[in-house]
Amino acid sequence: MSKAPHIIKPTAYTSIELFAGAGGLALGLEKAGIHHLLLNEIDKHASATLIKNRPTWNVVCEDIKNIDFTPYRGIDLVTGGFPCQAFSYAGKKRGLEDTRGTLFYEFARALKESDAKVFLAENVRGLLSHDKGETIKTIISAFEELGYHVYEPKLLKAIYYDVPQKRERIFIVGVKKEYKEKAKLLWPTPNEKVYTLKDALKKGELYTCDVPKSHGQKYPEKKKKVLELVPAGGYWRDLPLEIQKEYMQKSFYLGGGKTGIARRIAWDEPSLTLTCSPAQKQTERCHPEETRPFEVREYARIQTFPDEWEFSGSMNQQYKQIGNAVPVNLAKTIGKTLIELIDSLS
Repeated sequence: MSKAPHIIKPTAYTSIELFAGAGGLALGLEKAGIHHLLLNEIDKHASATLIKNRPTWNVVCEDIKNIDFTPYRGIDLVTGGFPCQAFSYAGKKRGLEDTRGTLFYEFARALKESDAKVFLAENVRGLLSHDKGETIKTIISAFEELGYHVYEPKLLKAIYYDVPQKRERIFIVGVKKEYKEKAKLLWPTPNEKVYTLKDALKKGELYTCDVPKSHGQKYPEKKKKVLELVPAGGYWRDLPLEIQKEYMQKSFYLGGGKTGIARRIAWDEPSLTLTCSPAQKQTERCHPEETRPFEVREYARIQTFPDEWEFSGSMNQQYKQIGNAVPVNLAKTIGKTLIELIDSLS
């Protein structure tokens, strides 16, 4: 097992970030005032992104199973979005044993070895309903077994926290049981102002200039001809009937709105949730005026990354990193909440 270096605790809120990706969560937490002592990410392209943008960060590109977290005992915070794998329910013990072999188990081990005061786990909305709610029960039981009081998981909608995108994430926060009586967790109040695609891509409150040009995927000619018929704010149902049938094929006759298909985002609305690829049929995100997917820098702005944050790897790798990220502005808001919680413990 590789030994992470001993690091002198600075006069700041300290954290370990796991499954760090391209740094959306880490950057937002940094903006809030949290100091990362270690960031772990197994993907070499995402790790390269972290190192390129923050050479001073202690980025470990390694399988989490091989990392020893004991040198970090006593830190304030462990954070990360563990991949939602299938959990085993042998015996339905609903505890740490049920999570063996999953990446969640490694998150729990990092928490145990570091003995952090607080943790933040984030995940997709579907975690709440996964296996009829059994998965989330197992996760909460495992955290409690480690000595943490777990607050009710919170679904936050990014559009209410300075993010021009209809993205939802689940956040699970826990605090060591010894601090439970002192601890005060106050979730952020939603903003009334909702930013739109125009705010993301044009000069305004969010950015001081228009979005820079960058590379991006292209639609095949056949798809482009179809999408040229879709108005801004529209989707496949705005196409002529015969083209709807041809484009949707069997899906045309099935129920459900499928509002992400052949979707062109309007300037005056937030973007739909970005995915790992901007041109997949179920999740098309077409530019309001030009018939093309959003470019890489446009993708990054919709996720509220700063323009100077550069992404490593191929174009498709860059889309994947951005699509998987926690929006930076949402992460900053969460960071402030965590700092208030940590402050309440002393």
